[in-house]
Amino acid sequence: MREDELATAAVEHFEAAFESPEIHLEEPYDHYGNRGAVDLYVRTRPPERVEYVVELKADPAVRMAGGANEILRQYRRMERYFYEDDEHALRKRLGREAPAINLLLLFAPTTRCVEHVYEYRRLYGSIDADLTIDGVAAARKVAFLVNLDEAASGGLGFLSVNGEVTIGTVRFAEAVPDGSRLAEALDAAEIPDPGERPDPG
Repeated sequence: MREDELATAAVEHFEAAFESPEIHLEEPYDHYGNRGAVDLYVRTRPPERVEYVVELKADPAVRMAGGANEILRQYRRMERYFYEDDEHALRKRLGREAPAINLLLLFAPTTRCVEHVYEYRRLYGSIDADLTIDGVAAARKVAFLVNLDEAASGGLGFLSVNGEVTIGTVRFAEAVPDGSRLAEALDAAEIPDPGERPDPG
């Protein structure tokens, strides 16, 4: 599975889930193209404007990275630099309690990605979900994509690994949709069965 396949599914999902969202592929951190680009940048329409800044990782990226540190450095650069540019200026959402910005690091539901995230589960799991950017409530999410076949109807899902549930546990396995690509990848991955190890969460 390639990242362009993930991007296509994500675009289809956001187009179906929201009315006329602004969607930008390979959006630079700034208008000069310095420091890199995010795979996908989505803004929903007012009055409840919500932004999604998305990094997608499939097998080739995981293989080339060699570990979690490089992937997390890229994710942190996105968080640090993306909203420094005037093109991505923020306005405080008065009266809004839910996050108005979602910083997403999304992995493909493949065996290689499952084994990678499991191997580095403590690093990915340590990413704090809550933050603020220029006074605006935001959320970090490291997750697997699920329900890819339902993307065109707005049914794409994100199964988090940096929340209360840890990959490799019974609770995580129970949250995986039956018959999904992620379920198949978990079955094929060379990781311990969740029933064979204590569930810390």
